[in-house]
Amino acid sequence: MYAIDHLDVPPLHSAGGTVRLPGSKSISNRVLLLAALSVGYTDIADLLDSDDTRVMLAALAQLGCRIEPQADGALRVHGLGGALPVKQAQLFLGNAGTAMRPLTAALALLASVHGGAFELSGIARMHERPIGDLVDALRQLGCPVDCLGQDGYPPLRLGNGTPQTLALDQPIRVRGDVSSQFLTALLLALPLVATNRAPTLGTGVSSQPPEGTVPSWGGPATGRDIVIEVVGELISRPYIEITLNLLERFSVSVRRDGWQRFTIPAGCRYTSPGRIPVEGDASSASYFIALGALASPTPGSDGITIEGVGLSSIQGDIRFVEAARLMGADISGEANRLHIRRGAWPLKAIDLDCNHIPDAAMTLAVMALFADGPSTLRNIASWRVKETDRIAAMATECRKFGALVEEGADFIRITPPSSWTTGSIHTYDDHRVAMCFSLAAFNPAGLPVRIEDPKCVAKTFPDYFETLFEVCQTPAQAIPVICIDGPTASGKGTLASEVAQRLGYQLLDSGALYRATALAAQDAGVDLDDEPGLARLAAQLPLAFRDHKVFLGGRDITDPLRLESTGGMASRVSQHLAVRSALHALQLSFRRLPGLVADGRDMGTVIFPDAPLKVYLTASAEQRAQRRHKQLISKGIAANIDSLLADLKMRDHRDSSRAHAPLKPAEDALLLDNSELGIEQSVQQVLNWWQGKTVFSET
Repeated sequence: MYAIDHLDVPPLHSAGGTVRLPGSKSISNRVLLLAALSVGYTDIADLLDSDDTRVMLAALAQLGCRIEPQADGALRVHGLGGALPVKQAQLFLGNAGTAMRPLTAALALLASVHGGAFELSGIARMHERPIGDLVDALRQLGCPVDCLGQDGYPPLRLGNGTPQTLALDQPIRVRGDVSSQFLTALLLALPLVATNRAPTLGTGVSSQPPEGTVPSWGGPATGRDIVIEVVGELISRPYIEITLNLLERFSVSVRRDGWQRFTIPAGCRYTSPGRIPVEGDASSASYFIALGALASPTPGSDGITIEGVGLSSIQGDIRFVEAARLMGADISGEANRLHIRRGAWPLKAIDLDCNHIPDAAMTLAVMALFADGPSTLRNIASWRVKETDRIAAMATECRKFGALVEEGADFIRITPPSSWTTGSIHTYDDHRVAMCFSLAAFNPAGLPVRIEDPKCVAKTFPDYFETLFEVCQTPAQAIPVICIDGPTASGKGTLASEVAQRLGYQLLDSGALYRATALAAQDAGVDLDDEPGLARLAAQLPLAFRDHKVFLGGRDITDPLRLESTGGMASRVSQHLAVRSALHALQLSFRRLPGLVADGRDMGTVIFPDAPLKVYLTASAEQRAQRRHKQLISKGIAANIDSLLADLKMRDHRDSSRAHAPLKPAEDALLLDNSELGIEQSVQQVLNWWQGKTVFSET
């Protein structure tokens, strides 16, 4: 996942390949809570690993729920059986609405029954997201619920430490036109009080009942049906269908009269299904469905294949397929797989009621930029109360591409650009804004797109950008490269690594290639003067850069690479023309999306002569010798500064006077003498130069 302040997505050209989706956020957090409330343990497979699920897991652990990873990758949740082992806690839920709403309902009821008291809070944006309708419904039941800030908004205090008598004989009324999560929260929580029987297994149930048996809750069923009545039109109905489907999996069958009345039967109780898989996220699928509709298939591919979710999905957002087809996408699929190819081009404009796909509909707004006329997305009032005001956000950001946009209380109308522009996309700490607008990089003007705060995608799809770049292609010349060349011990490796990290780019330490070849030769017993033998080794060098480390055939060689003796061998290896030729193609292969920072001695002169930014980093030999001396001493390696200085001068002479690709600045390189600069100053200088080279230099 990118942990940087912005990510520049180069202009993209084609796409093809297979995408494996992360688990559904909506299903993941529902299943986690249901498993925690059930009798017995539940093994959850393919659970989404994201900010929202981590928040829910942390909250459940605070409440006394035991959670254990299994050898097969599943997560085992030991259900509490409706009990409350922890009766007081302060839970921080970030910006996770799928945790805040259902936990509010469940804990308000449990606190009332068992005499608990809980405080729920989140980030500032969470405290701006209304929850008043759910609070009102809980107060109807007799639950003590206090808003600790503004009335109708988190943070909340649930319960007062004293058991309460709940009023369950009258229907509970909740508005349906604000958020389906309020109704979902009540549906998930109310089975806890649909019977007043107590589980005989006690708290913290950790053993699975024998197969084929039902846990005994003791005592006769003396509960009564609980009825929820929806006031007004229920929005986002597909999310309620997910909830009802999952309740059934945990042995609670809710009766539904249309979309206005839901009856939770007396005597129902949650029991574990044993094992439950989590579908891939249908909302996340929308980005790759759109990708397949927008992008020309990469030669040799059949478009985009999505695994983990299919046409039989229980998630309402799978109906995004219908909307994409209306716009011209060619889509086929099976139970757990979708295949997408570009069909009509340009895409067809649509006028669509999107109440059934409120989250996925955001992707339609970006697809509308590529349509043959104005598109209108209607019945999306719920966008206003999501992670941000999504109607306003999508309107503002679409205009940056030259689109004409009209927005209303519950609709947005987008007229495609007549002349494409680009901009820096503000993401509002909203994962869906970031993912949607990355697709604008397919614009016909060939302009890059800057995504601010790309790490916000961690809410639902932490590896989204990596996944996107794995299936997208663009001509090599469209992938930006920053070259940082310079003499030995100038600090170019550290500088390149820092710059790559700040930009989210690939990293190529070309010096490591020669050093790794030298180590491989040493391991294989190949003489450093055996040019053909060295070339054969170099051509098949199993080298990988991961997590700031270098691996040779899976072995971490980061520390051996930095030894002075290895550097001396590498200098000899690099003089062989056949070795340089063998490594040339390998170095070129590092030019991958979204960009590359390459350091070495000839990156800007030989390997990437078309790089838009070339930096020649240098410092006096004396300064470099002192730095190297400090570095070695700090690692406990004995070193003599005079010997280091003599060695550096010898290498400088050899590198600058060799016949092939002598060490020298590229003609268009910018000189950076860091003799008196710290690493942060050097990094900022390179980043400033790079910003000046981009189309975003004025932003």
